[in-house]
Amino acid sequence: MRDDHETTGLTRRALIAGAAGSAALLGVGARGALTLPTGLFTLGVASGDPTPDGMILWTRLAPAPLEGDGGMPPQTVPVRWQVAEDDRFARIVRQGTARAETAWGHSVHVDVTGLRPARAYFYRFLAGGETSAIGRTKTAPAAGAAVDRLRLCFGSCQKYEAGYYAAYRHMVAEDPDLILFLGDYIYEADPSPKEAVRLHKNPEPKDVAGYRIRHATYRLDPLLQAAHQAAPWALTWDDHDVSNDYADALDEKNGDPVAFLRRRAAAYQVFYEHQPIRAARPHGPDMRIYRTLDWGRLAQFQIIDDRQYRGPRACQPPGLLAAHQQYQTLIGPCADLTDPRRTMLGTTQERWLMDRLGDTSAQWNLLAQQTLMHQQSRIDAEHPERGPQYSADNWSGYPAARDRIFRRWAEAGTSNPLALGGDIHAFAAADVHDPARPDGPPIAAEFVGGSITSLFHDASFKQQAPANGLVYAENEIHGYGRVDLTPNGGEITFRGVDDARREDSGISDLVRFTLIDGRPGLNVEKA
Repeated sequence: MRDDHETTGLTRRALIAGAAGSAALLGVGARGALTLPTGLFTLGVASGDPTPDGMILWTRLAPAPLEGDGGMPPQTVPVRWQVAEDDRFARIVRQGTARAETAWGHSVHVDVTGLRPARAYFYRFLAGGETSAIGRTKTAPAAGAAVDRLRLCFGSCQKYEAGYYAAYRHMVAEDPDLILFLGDYIYEADPSPKEAVRLHKNPEPKDVAGYRIRHATYRLDPLLQAAHQAAPWALTWDDHDVSNDYADALDEKNGDPVAFLRRRAAAYQVFYEHQPIRAARPHGPDMRIYRTLDWGRLAQFQIIDDRQYRGPRACQPPGLLAAHQQYQTLIGPCADLTDPRRTMLGTTQERWLMDRLGDTSAQWNLLAQQTLMHQQSRIDAEHPERGPQYSADNWSGYPAARDRIFRRWAEAGTSNPLALGGDIHAFAAADVHDPARPDGPPIAAEFVGGSITSLFHDASFKQQAPANGLVYAENEIHGYGRVDLTPNGGEITFRGVDDARREDSGISDLVRFTLIDGRPGLNVEKA
């Protein structure tokens, strides 16, 4: 199915360098018609959420990206877009004009349709006498089509200050059909000079201008730009895209919900402004991003949001909420923990997911979610006498909600379910069992694909791995996961960079897992 090489000649040099500008290509938005600053396309281009006949194309005009308004005048700017079959744009197949509006940070989201399934295409934007870099994307296979192969890379947690993005250099070399990003695209804290390899450019963001500067800081990285130019992405968000460990309308310090929802509204708006996501514009602090993505009859991705709708944290000491004090991150067992009414996804999203797991006809079903689903106990380094504790912030703090998903896989006979996750800054792999038959054969497998750069120095993670049911656990190496699927089976490979503090870091395979159609669970191969 990977016949795109026959029609593409784009070099990696072109992916990173883009194309030269040409005012002659412009019909609207040329200089003279509209006075604009120079250097409009500093943040690159991106595509995402492919369908059989199109995808979302993205850019944002920002000649001064580290300013809250991007250095743009307060007026709507027409931006031309073009999609071609070749990187020289001799065979343009779709084109049009979009509006870059002040209220949305002069971002552009084009929902392209009318393309052919399972094909590679090239795209670019034109405005103010300038031409953007060239991006390469592809459409999904036709609905129900037989697909020989799918390759995707998945990752999360790319704290700018913790390292460089060498992982993306290697992702581009993998030539993936899709890049799946599972949360923490940015980190929101104040700059940390004592720990940082490189510094965030502004204080902790809490409004639209601040989040724009923080997103732009990340988007200016050339390796991240190259990864967006090389393949379509599908994304979800996690806590640091807004504020550490937030849950619905509460931040980690149980602050004023009204104030926090104002901040969440700003963060959601700017996330939308900077991502090629198939979603309606946010409405205040609300934005639906849970959705499915189909890849012929080979695979379906159920992409979920475990932050926006989750219920209160379990087992919290009385009085913390009223006093607006920091929530207790590690908890012991309590009656509240296993209350079947507790939710991670919210009633509406959970019902949607259960329906999708029951009606999917895909051979492989990949649950794209933010964190480790397995029940994970940890040892509190400051209070080891308390014994194993659970995180109140991930699925371990919402076990009934997690088990409902596992039971649905079993009851609905969902074909070849796999859970992909991030968040914990570690690689992890485990078998998944039916909660009604915990000693029975596995019904699925779970894979957490490390972090791009973010750190997790906790010796108890590996020490507790056998007790937590993890077949593989590694939290001192950074990287990503690669998934190769075919109708007969596939392979999941964890790839670790040698040193995330270096842009030119090498990479190696850490471990490989073989997937067998109709035989759930882990089959481990040493790398």
